[in-house]
Amino acid sequence: MIPITDLDSLHALYGTAGEAALRKVTPVLTPAYRTWIERSRFCVLTTVGPEGTDGSPRGDDGPVVMVRDDRTLALPDWRGNERIDSLRNIVRDGRVSLMFLVAGSVNALRVNGTAIVTADPALCARFDRDGKQPRSVIVIGIAEVYSQCARALIRAALWSSGDQSAGLPSVGDMLREITDGGIDGTAYDTAWPIRAAKTMW
Repeated sequence: MIPITDLDSLHALYGTAGEAALRKVTPVLTPAYRTWIERSRFCVLTTVGPEGTDGSPRGDDGPVVMVRDDRTLALPDWRGNERIDSLRNIVRDGRVSLMFLVAGSVNALRVNGTAIVTADPALCARFDRDGKQPRSVIVIGIAEVYSQCARALIRAALWSSGDQSAGLPSVGDMLREITDGGIDGTAYDTAWPIRAAKTMW
């Protein structure tokens, strides 16, 4: 396997980006981009830190982020596994990317920018759910936003290929395998739905 190590060699393999691919990038949310993001309940947050990169799924039962203005998004950090990989990365290197999906749409929306983590009480309170609030909020300053070509989601038939999860190993199966049986995978899988229901927010 011979790696490509210079840009000239890479560019020689590809064509020239079309006008739409170049002009779709904006430094702020347009009204259409804002509408799209406010409809999205799911995004992938990508961060970078000294140990490498991290991609973290983020979801909610309403808009996954709050649009504060046309240059700023706020993403609540709801309950997770306490690893805080993304947050640790942001504290040390604020560069972030987000990819927003909307169920049923073959398009995606991408945001690149810089972020901070804040535990500001007033901002955390904006996300209050029956007295529960996120411990912190990720505030993203937008550098660029653009729509993503639909080919990947069309190829994957992501929304039209039906449930393909039958036969997949569960998290309990994975933990049992990794720990050579040290973690009881069946017990983990049995307890998980109850634990998740109590700790969703």
